[in-house]
Amino acid sequence: TDPTNPVQRDYIPHYQTDLIWHEYKTFGNYLYIISDDAGTNTLQIADLSYLPDSVHVIYDGTSLFTRGHTLFIDGTHLYVASVSGAPGGFSSMNVYSLANPVAPTLLRKLNQDFSNINSVHDMFVSNDTIYASCGYQGLFIYHYDSTLNRFTQLGSLTTYPDQGYNHSSVLSLDHSTLYMCDEVPAGMATKIVDVTTISSPTVVDTFYSNRGDTPHNPYVEGNFLYMANYMDGVYVYDISNPNTPVKVGYFDTYPDNAPGVYPSPAYKGCWSVYTELPSGILLASDMQRGLFCLDISTITSISKPDAQTFLLFPNPADNQVTVKLPSTLKNVRVTLIESTGRIVSSLNASDLAIIETTHLARGLYFINVTANGYSHSEKLILN
Repeated sequence: TDPTNPVQRDYIPHYQTDLIWHEYKTFGNYLYIISDDAGTNTLQIADLSYLPDSVHVIYDGTSLFTRGHTLFIDGTHLYVASVSGAPGGFSSMNVYSLANPVAPTLLRKLNQDFSNINSVHDMFVSNDTIYASCGYQGLFIYHYDSTLNRFTQLGSLTTYPDQGYNHSSVLSLDHSTLYMCDEVPAGMATKIVDVTTISSPTVVDTFYSNRGDTPHNPYVEGNFLYMANYMDGVYVYDISNPNTPVKVGYFDTYPDNAPGVYPSPAYKGCWSVYTELPSGILLASDMQRGLFCLDISTITSISKPDAQTFLLFPNPADNQVTVKLPSTLKNVRVTLIESTGRIVSSLNASDLAIIETTHLARGLYFINVTANGYSHSEKLILN
């Protein structure tokens, strides 16, 4: 609430005190916690609805799996990469149902349809289309069909410039471009991949924060790309033209290295960033220096409204969704966008916008709000 003075409200202990890998994602009021460290691990689910008082762990067990490297939530589906300790042994990637969010159920293992994939390191998922980073095997694009309960392959990219260990990726808002990171060896460039023809993705360009630095995780929020670049910290790019990222700012969370000098292994510094706070504050997680709360409004020229003044409800929604807007905004346009980037509806609004959704397919959408000098996007799930 006050980014200059973060306050710890609660703490969720784990079985090991020196874990290197943790991954967290939220679905409604629930937080899903996994780790990929060797030893005793579990899937943990916490109920956040009691905040700011406390959080309650409501599941802590191994019935689904013990270890997973990364997770991604798309609609009511939970994707987990490199799953260990699951019934049936190791799996490169699993998808679970969150129809009952406190009791996920296994739907399908990728290995059941594609046994050639050794492991999935990370994935970006939109409307059950999965951009799977598969390490040295490259990038593979799948679709999970919930009706047939199976995976199909849509495309792949197994040979490309400056290729290494395919680590992670993220889509531009219009889904035309994929920004892709290779983590090993150190100093690989970020790739700009044209995915307009999904069966034949093509690298159209590459770029660096500085030559020698290693990109770790990319994130897109609106027309901006945020890169967690290990020793170079956080870099922000304007991607109004998705194929031509323009650097507009950066913050070095790890200034210990001399300019352009990256010790080997170059895996210190900014691990990840969080871009979705309603306030627009950016959270950067540095492995050595801890948490950074960054005001990026001077970079993006966008000041988001306070969380208490911007409301989207219900979410998930059934028949209609209401968007409550800050009274300070003028000339507001509210747009409903499919996960594919297609505009479903667009209307002018003042302090309240009501959008009918009965006729729409169920799945993930985006509510985009624009006004004079202001832009904001929220995810919307239709059940």
